[in-house]
Amino acid sequence: MRQPPTPLPERIRPRDLAGFIGQNHLVGVGKPLYRVLQGRTIPSMIFWGPPGVGKTTLARMIAAVANKPFYNLSAVSAGKAELRQIVETVRAPGKTANAQMALFDAPDQDRPPEGVILFLDEIHRFNKAQQDFLLPYVEDGTIILIGATTENPSFEVISALLSRMQVFTLNPLTQDEIKRIIARGSAALDLEIEQDAGDFLANYANGDARAALNLLENAARLYSESRIAVEHLRETLQSKHLRYDKTGEEHYNTISAFIKSMRASDVDAALYYLARMVDSGEDPKFIARRMVIFASEDIGMADSSALTLANEVFRAVETIGLPECQFNLAHGVVYLACARKNRAAGDAYFTALDDVKERGNLPIPLHIRNAPTQLMKELGYGDGYRAYTDESMLPEAIKGKRYYPQERC
Repeated sequence: MRQPPTPLPERIRPRDLAGFIGQNHLVGVGKPLYRVLQGRTIPSMIFWGPPGVGKTTLARMIAAVANKPFYNLSAVSAGKAELRQIVETVRAPGKTANAQMALFDAPDQDRPPEGVILFLDEIHRFNKAQQDFLLPYVEDGTIILIGATTENPSFEVISALLSRMQVFTLNPLTQDEIKRIIARGSAALDLEIEQDAGDFLANYANGDARAALNLLENAARLYSESRIAVEHLRETLQSKHLRYDKTGEEHYNTISAFIKSMRASDVDAALYYLARMVDSGEDPKFIARRMVIFASEDIGMADSSALTLANEVFRAVETIGLPECQFNLAHGVVYLACARKNRAAGDAYFTALDDVKERGNLPIPLHIRNAPTQLMKELGYGDGYRAYTDESMLPEAIKGKRYYPQERC
């Protein structure tokens, strides 16, 4: 059977830092991942960032210098069985792991028998039980875990596992970086790309190199031209043969439209963007989490029960899952969109935070300090405290300052 052609992003994937583009805050000389790749001391780590910014590429580079076997799994399709097989392979060196999982051969005789690198893509898709299963093997060094995620690991990775891993944040690629990658891709395809077409691709990519390369390759296949113009790219985007990256530009545009529709109390628009996200495969927990934030950020004190409802929607989504949790999401969206809006609480907090950052730790008034010892009492801690008073409890330098409208209290 004829093998399908290797996708362009894979064909031009760099093998070392000399060819890597972007993430200078991590891979520049002296930066954390530069030191990892130079020193060959590999900790377990998480790469957190949007799609198409180099997470998988960096993991493969690290594996290449580590002199250890490397396994590549996706949390979307893998489970405990695949993890158990890797662990058994490490602990029984004569046993060969599934060839589909191993990117490199079994370790040579001069390699240390313990420890392999496991790259787990979309680690946020693993549930708590699956993450718990990994924990002891990460802790004892059987597995050096490199996880990749587009979601905040603080929410998606259990704290016990997260505490044993270093988190590296990857940024969206700049337009200049995307253009350099596009130039590499067009060279691999042996075609020219007009300047305005390159600008169009860089803008379309929205920081995601894979999205730009996939569009470029699809245009080259559809039109078989030696020179790619903007109209080729625009027409390719309309082609039914093109599979869109649902976590690229559309991801950010749609969640923005969703939030702004609820903020404007446009129930119909909010439901429409909710449906678009669910239908495109967006993680319902991501949607529900944004609803919890919205309940406090935009509705706030106008309807405090909105936060309770949003939390219950998140809990329902987490426990029920798709497709049934669509009812829970719709219920929550309609409530939040219809609710009155008041940002006063959040605005007041961030105004207070500005004072904290500008003025530092101002002395707390003595009369509201804790006085657990006799010496503290003698120094005046707690002296003159009255529970119910109109007197300001703020430090002297900002005494009487108002952050939150007092008529609302």
